[in-house]
Amino acid sequence: MRMRSLGIALSKLERKKNLDPLLEQYITSGELASRWLYDIMAFGDISVGCKIVDLGAGNGNLGIGASLLGAGFVTFIEADKEMCEVASKNAKTTLQDGTYDIVNIEIGKENPVLNEIDLVISNPPWGRQKEGADSHFLDLISSLGVTAHLMHSAEATHIQKRFEGMGWKVEMYGEADFPIPASFGHHKMMRSSTRAGFWRLSPP
Repeated sequence: MRMRSLGIALSKLERKKNLDPLLEQYITSGELASRWLYDIMAFGDISVGCKIVDLGAGNGNLGIGASLLGAGFVTFIEADKEMCEVASKNAKTTLQDGTYDIVNIEIGKENPVLNEIDLVISNPPWGRQKEGADSHFLDLISSLGVTAHLMHSAEATHIQKRFEGMGWKVEMYGEADFPIPASFGHHKMMRSSTRAGFWRLSPP
């Protein structure tokens, strides 16, 4: 599937209507998701039949996109029950049965049982509403011990320090504007954006 076609497909996925600001629920646009997934594929990290975990899956667009690019199985992990229902609907309309699993747990309070994982992709909470909101995501990534691609604030400095301190190889390989619609009451403008950075984390 070409990048543009993937972006269009992901843009058509259902979204949760009432987003939770405390969970920093921003939907990654179809265009940005497809561009990022193609970057990940360029590293050779998305390959035919690979097993992927999408942490903080939201409506499922990243994991679904990875599946459409050839991943053999995707585990979607999301804390919000309503968001899981949306992701489930999207997966049912785009993916084959038996190629995915939707797991409704809050990372940090309950860790998922994950076996034979090849890759983690995640756009976790950046900590704009609650400092350290990403810490449980980073803990889980480090415990899984497989290559991970992370979308986070381009201004974040703790990611490199944290993982290099454990002997991981850390590469920030790109940046992009992350569109933020006026989803919450504290947003004064109709639409704004922030700068997202893309990291590849490789275990020792």
